[in-house]
Amino acid sequence: MVTADALNSMIASLWPTAGVRCVAVSETDAVASMTPTAQDLRPGGFISGPMQFAMADTAFWFLVSGALGRVEPMALTSELSIRYLRPAVGETLYGRATLDRLGRTSVVATVRVWTTDEARPTAVAQGTYTLPATPTDLSPVG
Repeated sequence: MVTADALNSMIASLWPTAGVRCVAVSETDAVASMTPTAQDLRPGGFISGPMQFAMADTAFWFLVSGALGRVEPMALTSELSIRYLRPAVGETLYGRATLDRLGRTSVVATVRVWTTDEARPTAVAQGTYTLPATPTDLSPVG
């Protein structure tokens, strides 16, 4: 079973400037959060579309590891589409990825992005991740 701590440790070691963390992960869903910086905001204090897209993609990537039961850094976004529903205003951005289908070579999921109320998402995305032919070995080399 994959834990949020394991994913956060891996993110910290591979992408220390990512600014996103895994809040929760299971075999069927994952929640990610991040605190936007001034660079992530549009005029009016709106969290930018690219930042919301990155949140959706990252929450989805966390879900892939949860669904597989192992941390899989080489799972790759195959396609991801997003619909922006309302301006994202808030101090924390969240994303919840929910598993739609786990296959032998791919994972399909839906992601809701929100700031203050999960029932009022700012964006909804759906996409597919492609899985590597063989699991990635995360053991230290040497």
